Amino acid sequence: MLNVNEYFAGKVKSIGFENGSIGRSSIGVMAAGEYNFSTAQPEEMKVISGALKVLLPGATEWTVFGVGETFQVPGKSEFSVQVCECSAYLCRYL
Repeated sequence: MLNVNEYFAGKVKSIGFENGSIGRSSIGVMAAGEYNFSTAQPEEMKVISGALKVLLPGATEWTVFGVGETFQVPGKSEFSVQVCECSAYLCRYL
């Protein structure tokens, strides 16, 4: 079953799905902008296209993640993302 989600007035859209080999996940696209997300459970984000500039929980400096790079976010936390151009990601819920 596919679950379509829309955030930040349509600037972030994702499709959630479950796959036997990678588990519960979502794939999405972010338009240029800055966003603050909160997590219920740990997540692993992989950049599929473009780049994400991320401020992870507890960090004082932003880190840029490009195509093929991943980062993890602890559960019950918040993180911020800056996007310069439309970028796509795969989010796995751990």
